[in-house]
Amino acid sequence: MGKLKLSDRQLYALVEAVKLGEVVKPSQQAKRKAFAKYKIEGWENSKLTGIFYSIQRRLGLIDEIIEELVGVSPLILDPWLRAALRVAIEVAVFRDPSERTVQHLKGLAQFLSRTTHPYVGYYYYDLLPRVLEYVPVIDSEEKRLKWEYLFPEWFIKKMRSIMGDETEELLRALNETLPMSIRVNRLKADVDDVEEYLRKKNVRFERSERVDTVIRILTPFNPEWLFNRGWVIAQEEAAAVASLVLSPRPGETVVDLAAAPGGKTAHMAELMNNEGRIYAFDVDRSRIKRMNEILRRTGVEIAETIAADGRKAPEILGEGIADRVMLDAPCTSDGTIAKNPELRWRLLEKNIPKVVALQKELIESAWRLLKPGGRMLYSTCSMLPEENEEVVKWFLERHDNARLIPLNGPYDPGFLEGTMRAWPHRHRTIGFFYALVEKEP
Repeated sequence: MGKLKLSDRQLYALVEAVKLGEVVKPSQQAKRKAFAKYKIEGWENSKLTGIFYSIQRRLGLIDEIIEELVGVSPLILDPWLRAALRVAIEVAVFRDPSERTVQHLKGLAQFLSRTTHPYVGYYYYDLLPRVLEYVPVIDSEEKRLKWEYLFPEWFIKKMRSIMGDETEELLRALNETLPMSIRVNRLKADVDDVEEYLRKKNVRFERSERVDTVIRILTPFNPEWLFNRGWVIAQEEAAAVASLVLSPRPGETVVDLAAAPGGKTAHMAELMNNEGRIYAFDVDRSRIKRMNEILRRTGVEIAETIAADGRKAPEILGEGIADRVMLDAPCTSDGTIAKNPELRWRLLEKNIPKVVALQKELIESAWRLLKPGGRMLYSTCSMLPEENEEVVKWFLERHDNARLIPLNGPYDPGFLEGTMRAWPHRHRTIGFFYALVEKEP
């Protein structure tokens, strides 16, 4: 690999894309817009796209370096200055720029002076030598893992405290791209039909060994035709396991407390052969719209969607009405980082107590809905014990008539006896937690 060569125009395009990426979501839209403005095409486009996504993946680390050099949070800087420093750090600290590229990095000072304010340009020019000389101090195992795998240090510490020697393997798995998983909807198709269709399209795939209706797609492929016919739904293996664990039966009354985008609601309706009743709650109206579309497409006839907070469900439906309650609780979603790489720097330790407070209110709500003899599943796509085992322990201590139904497979035991966890590095799926609780009659 030779030294990195970037022109003025390419650097301007990167700075503008990074700045736009803060406000335009998804970030690839911001990138397209900025690259079009600077006529970035062909081989140039793929080279700069790689650099742009690398900045997104390393964002938290880059911002820590800015804070170290500037002495304040980068979030209070002029947005153009922040974007230019992010690009300069990616190029100077993480790559090997040519002499010419370093000159062009200096030239960004004039670009900033023209675009925002002369002072911003001077400030950047003054700071750049320190960026060019920056060498990180890696004086702990957490720091080494942070630089190698790009995760916040607090998250690495947490994972090391629960996973020990397996931490590095877990972090590596979270950095790998998971193949797309689809679940066959037996209300409309069977697995053989779908596999036959994929073979005809020369698509490489494998069937999940844990859930016989889940198929992993191993080559680039757009399954739109299958989605439109309602034959399949996009769903990870670990998410499909949740409905199988709760195991609702035909004719039962089921409540899904945080249901959108509807994958589990549709799965439960299929397990119930479209007989019985499902009340699917969600607070987000745009997500409910998407859920209604998915339920229509998959041929679900027994679900009623309700745009309301799951905590209000007992007031809306009445208490003791449900045979089963699915609570796939809102969480930090750290188990899904392989699917959503930019999520890693949005994980803030200080947000955990807020999330946990909501989970506790929802689990109490779920309990009030349940009939004696009924079962509720508490699940999350988080790997943090605070959101999982600790919530369940807290709940069991409050209710004498709550009994944990032991789960033994298809995944590994959780840190509370009877619970279960799916791990990205052990099971090739997203991180997931399950606890099945019965209300004693």
